[in-house]
Amino acid sequence: MKKILLLIIVIFPLLNYGQSKKITLTEAIEIAKKKSPDYKTNLNRNQANYWRFRRYKASFLPELRLNAVLPEYRNAVRRITNDAGEDIFVNQNQLLIEGGLSISQSVPFTGGTLSVNTNLERVEIFGLNENVRYSVIPFTVNYFQNSVLYNPFRWDKKIEPLIYEEAQRDFIENMEQIAVNTSRRYFQLLKAQMQLGIAETNLSNQDTLFKISKGRYRVGKIAENELLQMELRFLNSKNTVTTNTIEVKRTSQNLARYLELDTETLVLDVPKELPLFDVDIDKALSEAQSNRKAVIEFRRKRLEAEKELAFQKGNNRLELGVSANFGISQNGDDFNNLFNDYNEQQSVRVTVGIPIFDWGVSKSRRKMAEANLDLTNNNINQDRQEFEQEIYLHVLNWSNQRDFLVTSEKAKEVSMKRYDISKKRYVLNKITLTDLNIALEERDRAILQYLNSLENFWNDYYILRQLTLYDFIKDKKIEVDDIIYN
Repeated sequence: MKKILLLIIVIFPLLNYGQSKKITLTEAIEIAKKKSPDYKTNLNRNQANYWRFRRYKASFLPELRLNAVLPEYRNAVRRITNDAGEDIFVNQNQLLIEGGLSISQSVPFTGGTLSVNTNLERVEIFGLNENVRYSVIPFTVNYFQNSVLYNPFRWDKKIEPLIYEEAQRDFIENMEQIAVNTSRRYFQLLKAQMQLGIAETNLSNQDTLFKISKGRYRVGKIAENELLQMELRFLNSKNTVTTNTIEVKRTSQNLARYLELDTETLVLDVPKELPLFDVDIDKALSEAQSNRKAVIEFRRKRLEAEKELAFQKGNNRLELGVSANFGISQNGDDFNNLFNDYNEQQSVRVTVGIPIFDWGVSKSRRKMAEANLDLTNNNINQDRQEFEQEIYLHVLNWSNQRDFLVTSEKAKEVSMKRYDISKKRYVLNKITLTDLNIALEERDRAILQYLNSLENFWNDYYILRQLTLYDFIKDKKIEVDDIIYN
């Protein structure tokens, strides 16, 4: 039963080979950058930032608004104050219809809001003294500013474009992160497939050697201990095949689902080495400082801390606000006479607030803002140093990856040749089983080391692109032109 189960596990992938999909690392990355869940998340986040910036830009444009009451009927007893200053109760039975237009415009230079309004009202009174009255305001000009000493528009004009630029660079960095994630999944499956192939080859070899050992044991050329050791090796090879088969299934599912493919039976191509190119550290740092979002993020954080300090200083000791209104109006019971002999209306209001004694609350807020600005500057300086160090170390690591890859590839070839020789010598009874097992372990270890070196080589290449947002092969900045805004 166990043999049948093992046979099913080994042969089942081969039965689906006709439905398999061949794919290279480059093709997998291209698919991931268009279909993966990370791409969709990245695109949605970028779209949200785009519409935030559009909202910010629109806040400086005029806004036209219609306000209307269509209609309001009221029949109730209400308390009002008459001309003598007395509160009386009157019965109101009336129908109100009101409409107006307003256009408002932010004034970035001062931080206030300028608006022009027009309004028309019609009140129809029911009961014993039925009549209709009208009120019209052809226009009023209003200006309102909450604080004379603090202008939020001036700070938003500096910060919001940085937030948008940071979002654009973050989108490109995340696209490169998709390449890194895809590369890792790709090599996880590639290593699993190659280890499964090695395990199946080992199982076949161990089966052959186990049969040879049983023949030698029958004629008394080897001891029972060596036969048992060979049998144990054969059984362990079976378990290894089973384990690696499951690992291939797991990693193939991870890659296929990440790429949203219609099959999990994938045939991967072993990526070849990249063209030889050197990366200058100064060039890498320069490109990273020009392209990465972190540089914009440093400036944005500093400006946000300075904005908070300016707000606390502007409202710390003196709160000064201004509102002004100028216009004309008319009312009466004849609609045709509403537009003659207008009444002028104007008002100016200045509000002042001065904290006389607040137990140090205002001072504490200002000091907190100053301390936060100092802390932000210190964090930015530290982050900048870590940013430059990360670039430096990765460029240095990348420079050594090709040497590691060449060395590990050579070690793989040597170990495979040594194992082939050792296996032939064992068949001829020239070496012991221990020597053969050592050669086998060294071969498997060298093959795995080569695969790890190949994986690190490609992962480091895509991480280098992500850290600098620069394509050193094409010698150009990395840009993304397929951002979609709905």
